[in-house]
Amino acid sequence: MTRTKATLITVEEAKALLKDRSDQINERFPQLKKQGKYILPDYRLTRKREAFKIRKHTFLQRHPRSYVAFDSENGQTLWMHNFPSLTEAIFWLDTGLKPTDTDTSTSYKQWKAQHEDDINVLKDILRKRSLERKAAAAAKKKKIKR
Repeated sequence: MTRTKATLITVEEAKALLKDRSDQINERFPQLKKQGKYILPDYRLTRKREAFKIRKHTFLQRHPRSYVAFDSENGQTLWMHNFPSLTEAIFWLDTGLKPTDTDTSTSYKQWKAQHEDDINVLKDILRKRSLERKAAAAAKKKKIKR
């Protein structure tokens, strides 16, 4: 079984990826600073036009229980998609397919069964981060009350 290459990132790292992409949008052969496959939990991508500008701008918006998958492994293109589940995001990063796509070699259910351990490892990391955040918030609240 292969280990998934996806890495969980923070919103600051995701913003740096988006900024790097926008800085090099007009380059003929862009070279992204950070290459790899990343997942940002609890956010989604939104696009909107600024007044009197033709170009659409991409923003990160806080959205619980959603995931943004970033793929910049080739070093020149940053591919991004919103997903409602962590498993679907990892599936897209590993195969390049969305769960509704059909592929002759691998179905979403087969892939999910083969990579269940990898998915659970990432879910455990997310649970641990959530508990740490809640504990820090509770400690801060307790400190303020005193």
